[in-house]
Amino acid sequence: MVIELIVVGLFIGTISGFFGVGGGMLLIPVLLTLGFGIKESIAMSVVQMVFSSVFGSYTNYKKGKLVINEGIWVGIGGIIGGVIGSKFTDLLPEDILEYIFLALVVFAFIRVASSKKPEDGQEEGSFNKVTLFVIGVIIGTIAMMLGVGGSVMLTPVLIGFLHFPSKKAATAGLFFVVFSSISGLIYKLAAGTFTSLNLDLTYALSIGVASVAGVILGIKLKDIVHDNRHKQFLLIMYIVIILLTVKKIWFS
Repeated sequence: MVIELIVVGLFIGTISGFFGVGGGMLLIPVLLTLGFGIKESIAMSVVQMVFSSVFGSYTNYKKGKLVINEGIWVGIGGIIGGVIGSKFTDLLPEDILEYIFLALVVFAFIRVASSKKPEDGQEEGSFNKVTLFVIGVIIGTIAMMLGVGGSVMLTPVLIGFLHFPSKKAATAGLFFVVFSSISGLIYKLAAGTFTSLNLDLTYALSIGVASVAGVILGIKLKDIVHDNRHKQFLLIMYIVIILLTVKKIWFS
């Protein structure tokens, strides 16, 4: 099983670096397909997201692609939301979590698909610090409740409402995952989630460490792809995730 999870980690890491996602929204359906339960999958995805988001954001920063200022306020909100969401994961039934996850990905697909290319000279939108903080709390809560990093919601907001180019939104989304995933992991460790699930940490660490190598490749690919093509790939990813989740919910 460890070898399979290392391969999965490499693949998910590449997706994380390319699309600016934590990887959880794709990793969870894959782990479900491999036979893990939804709560085990969520716990392992949180570990993977810490590895991929921290290393990926550091790489983007070194390349001069990451603008930190406004992202800090969303991230601080995400820390609080991450703790709240981790608590809800332990309280909600598995089938409810699966349906919420599916609805979230469908929303992201519709929001990105309906977004229009910014006109020449059109400026990117902005929110004040309080609004950014509140957005971070809301996204962080839902994200850690479902075991995803939050960029699945933040990226559509940045593209659809603030007119961010696809690749810049991806970079900002991955940075947000740093905050939400670390706070979520700290809570799960303190609450003894891994112990209560009898989950071998070797599985989670295998995915996380392997994903770092994938992130390197994913970021390189993102940097050479045109924004329009990047958006098309993003929509394809959402479709794949929707199909995998539907298969698990209705055909397993």
